[in-house]
Amino acid sequence: MANFFLDNDDIQFLFRHIDLAELARIQEDDFAHNGDDSSGYAPRDAADTVDNYQRVLEIVGEVAAEVVAPSAEQIDHEGNTLNEDGTVTLHPLVQENLKRLSQADMMGFILPRCYGGLNCPMLIYTIATEIISRADASLMTLFGLQGIASTVYAFANDEIKDEVLPRFASGEVTAAMVLTEPDAGSDLQAVRLRAFQDDQGNWYLNGVKRFITNGCGEILLVLARSEPEIADGRGLSLFIAERNERVKVRHLEDKLGIHGSPTCELVFDNMPCRLVGERQRGLITYVMAMMNGARLGVAAQSLGIAEAAYRMARTYAHTRQQFGGPIERLPAVAEMVTDMKIDIEAARALAFETARICDHDNNNLRVLEMGPELEKDERKRRKQLSRALKRMNGMLTPMSKYYCSEMCIRVAHNAIQVLGGSGYIKDYAAERHARDARITTLYEGTSQLQVMAAVRGVTSGSLNTWSEEHEKRTYDDHILEELKQKLIEARQLIVETITLVKSKSTSYLDLSGRRLVDSALTVICGHLLLAQGAVDERKKRVARRFIERGLSVLRMNCAQIHAGDMSPLEEYAILAGPVPATV
Repeated sequence: MANFFLDNDDIQFLFRHIDLAELARIQEDDFAHNGDDSSGYAPRDAADTVDNYQRVLEIVGEVAAEVVAPSAEQIDHEGNTLNEDGTVTLHPLVQENLKRLSQADMMGFILPRCYGGLNCPMLIYTIATEIISRADASLMTLFGLQGIASTVYAFANDEIKDEVLPRFASGEVTAAMVLTEPDAGSDLQAVRLRAFQDDQGNWYLNGVKRFITNGCGEILLVLARSEPEIADGRGLSLFIAERNERVKVRHLEDKLGIHGSPTCELVFDNMPCRLVGERQRGLITYVMAMMNGARLGVAAQSLGIAEAAYRMARTYAHTRQQFGGPIERLPAVAEMVTDMKIDIEAARALAFETARICDHDNNNLRVLEMGPELEKDERKRRKQLSRALKRMNGMLTPMSKYYCSEMCIRVAHNAIQVLGGSGYIKDYAAERHARDARITTLYEGTSQLQVMAAVRGVTSGSLNTWSEEHEKRTYDDHILEELKQKLIEARQLIVETITLVKSKSTSYLDLSGRRLVDSALTVICGHLLLAQGAVDERKKRVARRFIERGLSVLRMNCAQIHAGDMSPLEEYAILAGPVPATV
């Protein structure tokens, strides 16, 4: 029986390589329940917990391979249906996929067991999201919205949590992050949807939202302007609403890809809702926390699409006969396939490392905010740790979303290139993977916005903090040690380049951002692959290829920054040319 978890050697390697026992310990509060909590399913120890993770991922892998993947082409071709009454009917096979995942108890992945969830860490959920995305990238946008439930758990009152969260975990409801508007895409501070109260203090929503993934879901988490006199993000609050006749889907977007995912334009007509948390913290606190999880979800989705595309290209290159042999013997094809595989493994290492650090951050905050009273010194230590982890997440999360999504597009398009003309026609899924891949650099913040967020961490010391810990590691293998030394020298070059950038204008920092982030990614992914290479001979070769290839680009990027070319800004009108009279 096919299984998308068990057949992926790299995921299997990382499952063994990452310290899941330590992650299990903090996730389960040092196993304080000792196998006995209100759910009756609390693990006894680290081995029991990791075994649970293994079993959960095997179930996800089986459902993905046996149920989800076979339906992906038909769903892509037929899509969903907008009804005359402003509701949406999901494709029957999408409904079946969700039903099977619900029957397997996979819709409350990261919720606590007291609400019917699995209490899995973000890392395990990230692996599951990649597996589902490999089967059908569009289904990920339904499966991958479980972070909405986590936001409700973190910030809503007990009444809302007790009412809503068990329904999430059972699969009774799906949800949507209702954030963007026709004039407020990435700039969420410009949100205008109105939230107002009646004389009895009840809240209502009025206005339009656009580009809402699964906007037809039963539970809507809505960002709205509760303080009309405040024009920026401080005037926004977060609300939860349950679908009724006061909200309608006016339009289903006709998209390039992910056709199984309904992207909706919503019209709210005085729809009843409830405040989540405190007024005026909707964007600044709650949505930013939710979007960090969503960005990691897109990174995982990108990995899944890239994995599917790579596997098709690898098989085709091995079986397609031309010029007297398989085309994988052609140097240009061999290099393309090799680099596809290495790029996926580097991106996966980064995404899983980011998820691991997110888990440490989330669990530390949970102890601080929801746990029993701590002793003064322990509380001080945890607050310091929280600040350090927040800074690291502030760099790694946008990096992961940026790097994985850009990698995904590159791999998906190269897969078509390997297949040649066959990749351009619908007889093969390569063209679907390329169409599905294209959204990953756009939603939950474009690549350019991810770079703007990540470069602040690179230039403010987070890169140095992260790298210095990994530079302390010594390797018995001289090749790995030499590669580590090259990464140390590369980081020093980045530090020198940052010093130069800081001596110039803020505009030059933004202009140099992508090159700085790309350079930092070479160092970070290089160290992650070195650590893998210390325990696996093949991984050592992967590390060498990735680092040697990446360092030449890193040096080029730094040289271009040092050149100080500001012409894209200073001579924009000349270089970009006049605005076309016709499009």
